[in-house]
Amino acid sequence: MKHSLPSPVTNQLIESFPHQERKAFLADCENVDLVFGDVITEQGGKILHVHFPLDSFVSQIASLSDREQLEVAMVGSEGMLGNPLIMAIDESPWLALVQGAGPALRMPAAVFGRHLEQSPALQVLLKRYLYVVMGQLSRVAACTHFHQVEARLARWLLMTQDRAHSDHLHLTHEFLAMMLGVRRAGITLSAMALQARRLISYHRGDITVLDRAGLIEASCDCYASDRSLYRRVITEGGVSEIG
Repeated sequence: MKHSLPSPVTNQLIESFPHQERKAFLADCENVDLVFGDVITEQGGKILHVHFPLDSFVSQIASLSDREQLEVAMVGSEGMLGNPLIMAIDESPWLALVQGAGPALRMPAAVFGRHLEQSPALQVLLKRYLYVVMGQLSRVAACTHFHQVEARLARWLLMTQDRAHSDHLHLTHEFLAMMLGVRRAGITLSAMALQARRLISYHRGDITVLDRAGLIEASCDCYASDRSLYRRVITEGGVSEIG
């Protein structure tokens, strides 16, 4: 479904574009509604558009089989979907599944390619974003192997809260187990532990974050490290150096 462009734009990555590039870029975007459960791209599928979530978020899932799936990245208003196009590759390495419905900006892949060709400044900024994504992916791999489920669950809830822009989340144990690549029993025990510490409340899939500061303390350091990387490379190291 298409709409007129929202004002102001709330995608942080687009807000980091140099002013002239941002203005020209937005002129070629359309506003669409992402629907919960929709697949934007299949793993190995062709990328037809880039998406910049506004008040929505998407899980990027690596799938070895129907039963072996793991979320490797989550993209909301801080980023974009379709980043292989920055490297002139139009194949998606992951399944992109909408987890938070809402508006997003969308641009055809060919138009996105023309903007990159015409703007060295835009190329530099989006290469910075690729570096951030690479750092986050490597941390997910290490985090999944080394960190306890409770800390990883706390981190995942914080990431979801940031992108949902809400303290109230609807997430079943089955879904959380798939996203974190663990057994359902592990999620149940970890959620009970976080609830016993009064960090969250949980009832039939409805989760409310009660104590964000406490949840940050309960999470592994990966949450703060991801945010710090984005801030250093994009927020602080973006327009001022390439504009």
